[in-house]
Amino acid sequence: MAKKIPTRLYLDEEEIPKTWYNLRSDMVNKPDPILHPGTLKPAAATDLEAVFCKECVKQELDETTRLIPIPEGLQEFYRAYRPAPLIRAYFLEKALGTPAEIYYKHEGTNTSGSHKLNSAAAQAFYARAEGLTSLTTETGAGQWGSAMAMACAFYGLDLTVYMVKVSSEQKPYRKALIETYGANLIPSPSNTTESGRKILEQNPNTGGSLGCAISEAIETSVKTDKCRYVLGSVMNHVLLHQSIIGQEARAALEKYGVTPDIIIGCAGGGSNLGGLIAPFMGDKIRGTSKTRFIAVEPASCPSFTRGRYAYDFGDTAKTTPLIRMYTLGSGFMPSANHAGGLRYHGMNPILSKLYKDGYLEARSAVQTDVFDAAVKFAKIEGILPAPESSHAIKAAIDEALECKRTGEKKVILFGLTGTGYFDMSAYMSYNAKTMSDSIPTDADLEKGFASIPEIPQNR
Repeated sequence: MAKKIPTRLYLDEEEIPKTWYNLRSDMVNKPDPILHPGTLKPAAATDLEAVFCKECVKQELDETTRLIPIPEGLQEFYRAYRPAPLIRAYFLEKALGTPAEIYYKHEGTNTSGSHKLNSAAAQAFYARAEGLTSLTTETGAGQWGSAMAMACAFYGLDLTVYMVKVSSEQKPYRKALIETYGANLIPSPSNTTESGRKILEQNPNTGGSLGCAISEAIETSVKTDKCRYVLGSVMNHVLLHQSIIGQEARAALEKYGVTPDIIIGCAGGGSNLGGLIAPFMGDKIRGTSKTRFIAVEPASCPSFTRGRYAYDFGDTAKTTPLIRMYTLGSGFMPSANHAGGLRYHGMNPILSKLYKDGYLEARSAVQTDVFDAAVKFAKIEGILPAPESSHAIKAAIDEALECKRTGEKKVILFGLTGTGYFDMSAYMSYNAKTMSDSIPTDADLEKGFASIPEIPQNR
């Protein structure tokens, strides 16, 4: 007899994964290699080690090792807040009148408020083990900066955070949290770096972008002794660390004999989406699953749905290696009125390849529709979601209503990447009906596309 499915599908502490799952090991068609921007040859470990921690570089370039051990010292940190709960959304199912079963993996139960701590802790752990004394990073909505500040405080590292200027203005309490943990926060672009000053000369009134903040963080890291740059999305080693999300979700579902038909995640740079779908996508690639995977991105920054698949820089100043991904161009500046953190111009190369090859679907959503779904979810399920997570909530509701229309009973799993308690200015705007939608025109996108490098690989 099947087990009755509880509201919260917890794993025991001893069931927390002891390894990360490397999805690339099961991909028949691998993502294209990262290129050195000077030689246009695949980047070597020594090239990347000037910017990133050595162990992260090793993981970034590893396409064959299927399971990578999580260090015991890091497992101890994980046990402070993991396993994260998997929740059956019974109230939401009832309110929608759908035959669908809806589950969400809630990653917002730690102080940073999001899934970001999974990789922040890993990168800080490796930095300390390497003998580094400080790190630099960027942050959009502030979740990554908060997580990195927490991790650096725990492992005894100094941290400088370049936060997208418009986000730092919209979310002063993120700044307070980051500084409470001892990090230094600088709104970006700033006058503290050459790249920041150049960006401000060209556009003095810019609200900034993740590409700008990345440029400043990398510049500072390479000019500082015993310092490296860390980041919370896009790169393959970050998705590797986030695979703990999908592994926990699958283990909890398997306890009750549940198999998801549809898995949904919001998409900015790809860290939470990649982490959630990784083990399930491996099943699909191996031919043992027919699960659908849906990425949901903001209509204001539509990398998947309107971007180009090309080699591009990861930052505005064009200092990073070249990554083959879906991109709007490193020069693309997202709308300042966008309330969430999904502002990045590109998408992780693993996810980009999966989308290119038809394993992954993608759709975009406008901001007001996303907040409609967020408020509905908050009223019904009792959790105030982050704007980023609410993109996935909207798609989950849409799919559940489609089940209601057709009478099909499907199992839907989505990622609740974090909570929205630092996003109250956005909710205030929504409640006051002053929130608006911004969708870039084709002409707007062409300005960004013009910044994509003209190299043989892009022709």
